Order: sequence, then structure tokens, then C-alpha cells
Amino acid sequence: MTSLASRFPADTIDARQIRVCGVVQGVGFRPTVWRLATEAGLSGSVLNDGNGVLIRLWGSHSAIDNFVDDLQAHSPPLARIDSIECSALVDACRPDGFNIATSDHSEAHTNVVADAASCPACIDDTLNPLGRRYRYPFTNCTHCGPRFSIIKAIPYDRAQTSMARFALCRECEHEYENPTDRRFHAQPNACRQCGPKAWLESSDDRAFCTASLTQLDDVDAACSLLQQGKIVAIKGIGGFHLACDATNAKVVELLRQRKRRYHKPFALMARDLHTVNEYCFVSEQEEALLYSAEAPVVVLQARDKSLPNAIAPGQNTVGFMLPYTPMHHLLLERMDRPIVLTSGNVSDEPQCISNEAAKKHLNHIAEYLLLHDRDIVNRVDDSVVRVAAGSARLLRRARGYAPASMPLPAGFAACPDLLAMGGELKNTFCLLKEGHAILSQHMGDLEEATTYADYQKNLNLYADLFQHQPEQIVVDAHPEYLSSKLGQELAAAKALPLLKVQHHHSHIAACLADNRWPLAAEPVLGVALDGLGFGQTADDSDDAVFWGGEFLLADYCQATRLGTFKPVAMPGGTQAIYQPWRNTYAHLMAELGWSNLETHYSQLELVQFLQTKPLETFDVMLKTGTNSPLASSCGRLFDAVAAAIGVCREAVSYEGQAAIELEALVDEDTLHHEDDTLAYPFAIPRLNAQLPYIEPLGMWQALLGDLVLETPKEIIAARFHKGLAKVIVAMVKTLTTRDEQRHTNTVALTGGVFQNKVLLEQVIFRLEQESFHVLTHHQVPANDGGLALGQATIAAARNLAHNTRNNRG
Repeated sequence: MTSLASRFPADTIDARQIRVCGVVQGVGFRPTVWRLATEAGLSGSVLNDGNGVLIRLWGSHSAIDNFVDDLQAHSPPLARIDSIECSALVDACRPDGFNIATSDHSEAHTNVVADAASCPACIDDTLNPLGRRYRYPFTNCTHCGPRFSIIKAIPYDRAQTSMARFALCRECEHEYENPTDRRFHAQPNACRQCGPKAWLESSDDRAFCTASLTQLDDVDAACSLLQQGKIVAIKGIGGFHLACDATNAKVVELLRQRKRRYHKPFALMARDLHTVNEYCFVSEQEEALLYSAEAPVVVLQARDKSLPNAIAPGQNTVGFMLPYTPMHHLLLERMDRPIVLTSGNVSDEPQCISNEAAKKHLNHIAEYLLLHDRDIVNRVDDSVVRVAAGSARLLRRARGYAPASMPLPAGFAACPDLLAMGGELKNTFCLLKEGHAILSQHMGDLEEATTYADYQKNLNLYADLFQHQPEQIVVDAHPEYLSSKLGQELAAAKALPLLKVQHHHSHIAACLADNRWPLAAEPVLGVALDGLGFGQTADDSDDAVFWGGEFLLADYCQATRLGTFKPVAMPGGTQAIYQPWRNTYAHLMAELGWSNLETHYSQLELVQFLQTKPLETFDVMLKTGTNSPLASSCGRLFDAVAAAIGVCREAVSYEGQAAIELEALVDEDTLHHEDDTLAYPFAIPRLNAQLPYIEPLGMWQALLGDLVLETPKEIIAARFHKGLAKVIVAMVKTLTTRDEQRHTNTVALTGGVFQNKVLLEQVIFRLEQESFHVLTHHQVPANDGGLALGQATIAAARNLAHNTRNNRG
């Protein structure tokens, strides 16, 4: 940010008003302003209002200029300054000294801060036997603790949080009112005398004595229960978790059965990095993520030291996080092994957030509940991050990240306020307000009724919290998405224009926005690979066309389909998503036909397996297209290959399971050292003599040949990944080159398939070897969790373009 020094003569007295916008409330910004102003000998005041922080200063020009520079250099750890604007103060009386004024509850134009992990100072306070907050499970200050999860409205003041009913004791009030204390105006500030309380209950309401478990408190008693092999429901910062000893195979499997989460990996928490290192390899970058204020679940490469297979079935990675609340630190102080810490719900439902809901819905899963009496206002799940190709990449954006706003790229400053509804799976929605994008926390799959209800609640919450009044509603083009239907209802009810946006264009726009790609920049070649998205016909008709492996020349305003994957039928429609063998059969029929398969590969176990299925019925479905829509889906190709080699063949229990387990099989030596000529071959012919497409016939012939030779699955998985990466790069080169000249040099990789680390790293490496500039996701998920951001930026860009044309007219 440009220094303000030299704008005024250094030796004259000035009175200035300074407006600071960004993440500046609830992070200790006002105490920092007070300290810097006092040290500089300036007089005036600072307050929170609906626009951010407002500072009034009296002093010499040079002192005020230096103050502004110092404020930028020494802002609090959780703050983010987006802009500083200065203007002259006219007809204002100079006060004595500098004070922190009462907040102004005006219209909201500022950010809401995400919840932050406990800072080192608060951890020390909690674990120090001589301190007054010793073993207090809710210790916090302006540098850490709950924010979004407890806020009801802004400005972020105690009266507008779930801490309002806890009256401060004398000592806490002194801290709260003392600008030199790091707890000055820390809204959740409290102690054992005046703050929330934690206690342990039996889930069946039976009385029990904690004396046999601990001599300390109920949190420590919960630790003893975990060590004894019990399942404990724990009320956290943004929802309930279910916890058990991660090294106890019997109790982990029991938790799976009770929670009805049969295969999806469990997240783990460990007391310290040393414990994590016993089970996983941790790079410096991954260590920094574990210790960050966001404290996400970090997906790590597992060591040979075994955890029960039930922690992450079929995978070679484990998701770990470190304690991020004082309660976690106290709970794990005596725990020298990791615990499972998974969302407190039955599979696919939202986390419980109230004590009453937990007692009702978790009593058949957990034997005990560790509760507290601070209300969780807003449900926030744990975020998930994975490092790939040297960068941290959000797989799920929630606690620690949401709802912090993101400045939009250059050119979007004048965009109208919009609401983008997101997709059906991994849903988030997005508000655009005053040149910023506010992406909601992850909510999940809207097909689940309770998740859909949570989605509606959060839409209302964000509208109130950010005082947001959209000028347009934006939805996915898929007519059956619940988010699209609700968006249409909202638009009709509010008499607002509605824009339908193509699914894969939204993915690409989200990747562009994630990389701050300017609005006026040249189009890029977007490679959007996912499971399924509603496509677009040449005449924009409503005929159902499903895409999932697309190459689009795109900017924010428009996208043109240049290439695709071969469209293959999905026998049974959505049933093919849940039973991967259906995709294998459809692919083999599309490429080889059954007679060819029986003639040359009858000895294969795969063919013998398929013979047990009602193939005559499926052949009729494929021939007539009955309940078997064509889809150019890369995700379904992964399913087909996985099932062919026996991975998740019969069924999957969560989205993407087959592809994730196929990735986990990849043999690293084959991937990195085997000759590229052994990678499975794909071709690039033209679809209907027009659109280039990726043809997998050669790949299937090579894969079946390897099955005949009894080639290990690990080598087959590596050859498939490498061959797929090669043909993606070959397609990019084909589409960006005309008359031996490259016309587009930037490639954006997006869609849920690119959360596959092996494929992403292979494609990035090979594109960069060809001197392409590669854009990938970082702060926004590549999957449908980022879809709403893309929808919003497309709508904004089209509005701005329309306004520009009208002005010229």
C-alpha cells in the first residue's frame, strides 16, 4: 500500500479522518490503533462501524503519515487491511488524548472474521498451574478464539454474540477495558468465575462418578474415557465432534457402524506435531498449516506405522489437525496417541450444534457427551487442506477461512451486489458486495433434507449479517438442482433478474478469481474435469446434455467448448455414480463390444464378474438410451477404470471413493521412472468430424492386456494416471495451436477431478515443460465448493459488460 507521507508539509498541524476497510473488527485492531496513536503523541478516537474502523486524528502531518505507515506494518495477526482512505476533518474539536469510542451500529459494509485457533499466549494461560485461567477450556484473546461461530450481527460487539449473557467478573472487565491488555475488547473474554462452563454427561442419563476417572475436571475425565475405548461427543467451536482412540481398531469400527459412515476417512487430532510425525510424513509447509490460525485438517502421506485400516480405508493418506481450542489442549494433555475427531452427526447430515440436538441425535453413537453452555450460533465444519505441486489447496473451505471475504480481481470494483446459489453437492453460496466475494462455509449435499434446511438458514443469516440486498440471483443451469430451484423462487419473490450459468464455465471462472485474474485479461483455456454437470447444447435448448471432461476457451463473460472427453452412457443414470461397475461395462461396450470381450478376454475375472449381471437388460438400455444418458465425464472414466481392476467395483459409499482409492494405489516408481511409452495411450479424433475428443480405446486395450498379464494394480493405476495426464496436455497443445502458432498460453485446471494430487502434479509438470502458464486452485476448492464464486463473477462480468455497452450507446 502506498505511503501517505509527503502529501502534506511535515511541520503543520492537521486533523484527519482515516477509514480502514478489510478484516478489522474482532481482531484487536482498535487497541493497536490506540497504542500506535498514543506512542506517536496523537489525539483523537477510534471506533468500529458498519464500514470497518473509523479513526479521527489530530497532530502534525508527518506524525499522522508515520502513524498510517506503522498501522500497515504492525496490524494485528488476524487483521487484513484492504484499503485506507484519508480525508480532512472540518469543524471538529480536538479532544484531549486518544480514546476508543463506542461502536456505531450503522449499515454493514465490513468483514466478519473467521474463528481462529488458540494463540500460544492463551495456550500458556490455559496450561499454567499458577495462572487464573489454568484449565479453563474457553481461554481466548483478540488474537484467537471464536468469532463467526458466535456472532449474531455486526458490528462485532459482545452484546451481539452468544457471550452476551455471561456478565464479566471484575478482573475480566478490567482486561476488557484496558487498551494495553491483549484481551481489550476481546468479545468472548471470560474466566472460570464468569464465563461458560463445561461438563460431562452420560448419553443414557445415568449417574456416574468422575472421581475414578480424574482428580482434575470433567474435560480430563473425558480424556480417561477416550483412553478406555469409549466414544465421546464433544461440543466444539462450530459444532459437535465424535471422538475415540484412533489406535483402537475395535472402537473405530464401532464408531463407523454407529455413525453409518462406512468408508469415508475420519479426521484425526493429535496432541502435538511429534505424535503426528509418528504416523505421517510432515513437510515444513504442512507443519505451517497445522500450526496456522486457520488450523485445518491437513491431508498427509501416511507412514508404514499402522493405524487401523478403518481410519481411512483404501487410502495412503491421513487427515490430521492439531488442537485449536483450549478444550482440545486440555483433553489431549495426557493423550500420547491420536484421537478420531469427526463431525458429530449421522453420515451426510449437518453437525449438531446444540446440547439438545446432540442428546437427541448422538445418544446412540456416543456413550458420553462433553458439553458446555456457550451457544454455537453458526455451524462451521472443519476445513480440509492438501499440499500438491508445492501449494496448499483447500479441499473444503469452512472453519478458519469462512466467511472472510476475498477482494475481487482488477476490473470488478463497480460490479453490482449479487447472490450466487452454488451447486447441489458440497454446496456453498456466494455474495458479491462492493467489489468483494463472500463465500459461505461448506454445507454439504443439498439432497439431504437437514442440509438443505441449513442452507436456507445460512442464506438468511448472511443476508442479515452483511445487510446484503442482491440486484440479481445466479444459479447453475441444471434445472433439477435444489439450489437452482430455490434461486428461481427467490428471484420471483423479490422480482429480481435470474441468470443461469453453465456448470463448467463456473468452475473455470472460480479458478480465475482464485488467481486474481483481471476482468480485462485475455481468455484462457480452461480444463474442467469433474463427475457430472449440466452441459449446453449448440442451440441453447433444454435438452439434457451432461458434461464432465471439458476444454473451454473462457473468460469471465463467456466460454466456448473446444474439446471434450468421449461421451459414454451412464446405465441407470445416477445409479451409475453409486455402482462403478456400470461405468466399466458401458465403456467396454462403447470401445470393444461384448463379443470381442468374450473372444479375447474370457479368462479375466472382470469378464466373469460382468457375466453375473443382467447384461441383456443393460444392452437394451444402452441401445435405446433408456435411463442411460451420455456423459463426457472424466469422473466416470475414473470409476470405470477403478472397477475394472477391482477397486470399489460393486458400490461406493461416498462421492469420488473409487477415484480416491485408485489414486492411492499408484506406484510411485512406475509413475516417475517408467518409460512414458508404457503409459496407457489415448487418441484425439474428432466428434462428428468437428469437436476433438479424448478417445480411451487404446487405454482400455492396454489395461485389459495388463490384466491378462496379471500386472499389479499399483502399476496399472500409475500407467492410467500418467497416460491421462499426457493426453490432457496433448489436447491442450492441439487446441491452443493454430498454423504452428500458440494463440493461448494460459491454462486453468479446475473441477473435482483435479483434487487428485497425482493427476494434478503430472498435468502441471507436463504443461510447464511445454512453457504454458498454469492456473490452479488455492483458496477456493476446485470441486463444487468453489462453484458459487464462479457463478457470481460470471454474472458480475456480464453486468459490467452490459453497462459498458449501454454507456457507449
